Amino acid sequence: MEGLEKERGSRNLCDKAEEESLKYKKEEISRPDTPASDASDDSFHSLEDEDRGVQNHQLEPSTSEEIDGSSEECDSSNILVIEPDGKDGTESHEYLPAIDKMSESSWGKQEEQEHVDDDEEEDFVDEEYLKDLELNMSDEEKQAKKEESQNHKENGNISFKAGLFQEAVISYTAGLRICPLSYPKDRAILYSNRAAANAKLDKKKKAISDCSKAIDLDGVYTKAILRRANLNEETENLDEALKDFQRVLELDPASKESHEAVRRLPDMINERNEKLKEEMIGKLKDLGNMFLRPFGLSTRNFELKQDPGSGGYNISFKQNPNS
Repeated sequence: MEGLEKERGSRNLCDKAEEESLKYKKEEISRPDTPASDASDDSFHSLEDEDRGVQNHQLEPSTSEEIDGSSEECDSSNILVIEPDGKDGTESHEYLPAIDKMSESSWGKQEEQEHVDDDEEEDFVDEEYLKDLELNMSDEEKQAKKEESQNHKENGNISFKAGLFQEAVISYTAGLRICPLSYPKDRAILYSNRAAANAKLDKKKKAISDCSKAIDLDGVYTKAILRRANLNEETENLDEALKDFQRVLELDPASKESHEAVRRLPDMINERNEKLKEEMIGKLKDLGNMFLRPFGLSTRNFELKQDPGSGGYNISFKQNPNS
């Protein structure tokens, strides 16, 4: 009996505590949030009052709200990453940036690509635009545009002779952007001159491209062909260089430089081809050894002999290559 009375007393105490808690919550809910003096007329607020109200509300966070992972107000500057340790399985906490950062090498490649794109845009000539523009031009207007482009060419020549090669490129490009397409030889000279300036700037690929454009406009422009021939040789495009030098000799048989190149380049081409062939055979041997090794063989078990008559190769098998 005494135990039952103690248990009933304990329950009564718990019930009283719950009643007190509910009573306290009801009083909190019924209490007004704002003074009575402010409740008389709240239909009009100034912008200043609204701003102040927003700031005060932000400074006083509500304790009744729970923050979960779906909250849009969540600060994403850092994300807590929990990873198990590799040895004892304990958790290790590390803060990592929420946004992946590009590596230094990636930034370098992007900057290099942007530089290349900007460089190409500076030299770009929209010939389709020139073609459309020229349709509505009179002969007098075309002649005036041609003379204006000649002024740019002369400025480019002055800059080139002064060693200001980038300024020369800019002047030649300006001339190309206004010279009518109906004057192909004048445009060919501008392209060839710009190629010379780009070559001085060590932009040989662009220089070769400009030479090709000049030759497309004027197929017998010997100076542009000779310039491209030298650039092709410098960039080890030996086969293309030989063709250009041979073309120069067709147009100018007295070209001493082209005669020397035509005698020199075939040996250089053969030497290059032999070197490439040796490199290719070496790679094939490495590949063959990789496949033959599981069978206890190697490429030394096979002898390659060239047939002097046909120029082809015969393969013979050797059981003991070291004997």
